[in-house]
Order: sequence, then C-alpha cells, then structure tokens
Amino acid sequence: MSCMDSVTVVFSARGHENIEATHKTTFEVTKEATLMKQGDCIIAVESTKAAADLPFEFKEAARKEGAQITVTIEAGELREIVKAKGSPQLQFMHPTDLVVRKSGYVCGRTLAIGADKAASDFSRKLVEKMKDPSQEIAVTLAVENY
Repeated sequence: MSCMDSVTVVFSARGHENIEATHKTTFEVTKEATLMKQGDCIIAVESTKAAADLPFEFKEAARKEGAQITVTIEAGELREIVKAKGSPQLQFMHPTDLVVRKSGYVCGRTLAIGADKAASDFSRKLVEKMKDPSQEIAVTLAVENY
C-alpha cells in the first residue's frame, strides 16, 4: 500500500419532480423510481448503484481509519462536491439506498459520515435541474486513504 491509494466508482441516477433536497443532515441517492415529498434528503432516483452494489475494493478502502470520501454530483454543467469520511463501522448492505451523513451515525445504508454538506446545502440551481425526470445525474465516489 502506498501512502495514498484511491478507489473511484462512477454511476448514474435520474432527477425526479418531487426532489426537495431540504434535509439538513443527510443526502441520499436511491434505486427507487418513485419519490414522495417526504423524502427530503433524496437528490436522485433510479440509481444504478446502492450500498450493497459498491465494489469490494471501495468498501475495503472506505472502512480504513482515516479514509476520506469525496462525492461528486453532476447534472449538466452544474456540480456539487461533498467531502466526508469513511469508518471501520460501514456495512454497505442496503439493496437500494446510499446515504451520506453529517453525523457519525452508521447503518446499512450509510456511504459516508462527517460530511461537509447535506441536501439542504446543495446549490438551488442544481436542485432545480434535479427536479427534471429526464435529467441524468452522474455520481462519482472517490475514497482515499492517507
């Protein structure tokens, strides 16, 4: 292992007219195609990946002490970059969801903790694009270990 290894995963999802992106502590990408207004943390639907689908190398790297996870969300020319942390407690077991949290809470849906942004922190211009069901949203996950 070199002092900085990086593992990257790229996948896509879509926008949805019910995307609110107002949650203050989390954001979520889901494989589900439907979205209720209550899902205020969800920023994209019809994802091609969920926690359980991430490659073994990514999961291993994200569970290392000190792992840094960068989540890049792109819709058209707009992009949001979120910095978060991995944890040895990460389980990556959920079949449909990926959740990034500002807190340290970990469950089977958790992708990263200690994030510097939640859904409510995303640019409202980007959120407007995410409300378009025909909008493809590219998600890039990169984990680095120092």
